[in-house]
Amino acid sequence: MTDVSRPDLPPLHARPFTLATDLDGTFLGGTDAARAALYGWIEANRASVGLIFVTGRDPDFITSMVRDGGLPQPDYVVGDVGTTIARVAADATVRPIPELEAEIAEIWGDAGDRVRAALDGTPGLTLQPTAFRYRVSYDMDPATFDPATHDRVREMGFDPLASNDEFFDVLPRGVSKGPSLRRLVAHLGLRQAGVLAAGDTMNDHSMLICGLPAVAVGGSEHALLQALEGQPQVHKARAIGAAGIAEAIAALNLHPTPPEVAQ
Repeated sequence: MTDVSRPDLPPLHARPFTLATDLDGTFLGGTDAARAALYGWIEANRASVGLIFVTGRDPDFITSMVRDGGLPQPDYVVGDVGTTIARVAADATVRPIPELEAEIAEIWGDAGDRVRAALDGTPGLTLQPTAFRYRVSYDMDPATFDPATHDRVREMGFDPLASNDEFFDVLPRGVSKGPSLRRLVAHLGLRQAGVLAAGDTMNDHSMLICGLPAVAVGGSEHALLQALEGQPQVHKARAIGAAGIAEAIAALNLHPTPPEVAQ
């Protein structure tokens, strides 16, 4: 599949390495120097390096960060905790890929209003104002949150996901970052061994164990590191955020000229 948004570059399947990275705490994490080093390396090697953002953030946030926040422009996005699968156009807008989202839309239906009504007034949850298409998301207060809410959500036919002791998502059953990333990788015909999944919180867990090379960057959520015990294929980086990604690229020998780790 040709990447029509970057006709000056080879399609992703022709590039030997693709970084599939979470944003907050991962690609956006670490020192200014570490981020500058990684971003500069990506831009200098775009002919051989692909970039996919795999994030809980929505498309508008991603577009604004590319246009105004100094981020390298990704080729594709798995956003909204896996409920958006999209290409990124030349103007940095995020364009969903209908054939990859059809099953997600079918599983979710028009469940948003029903979920919001069912969880209205639930202790520890504050509804996020963004009108997400195929999920409902909350800010979570762990001091007042009732863990039984997980069971309530499952009984309704959805998947609950708490991460970093501050977010709670209600997702379509079976949909999360990992399955959606695998769907995109297959759609693009990417070589699995050349795709690095990078994350730092529990909402990254499904992509870190989905069978691709993976890294939990330094400073990852304790619950994520606990969940990754017994998963030796996941590199546990010592370096924080962007520097942890650079560390993993070198350690796993994923590109012939890996970025230098800048602390």
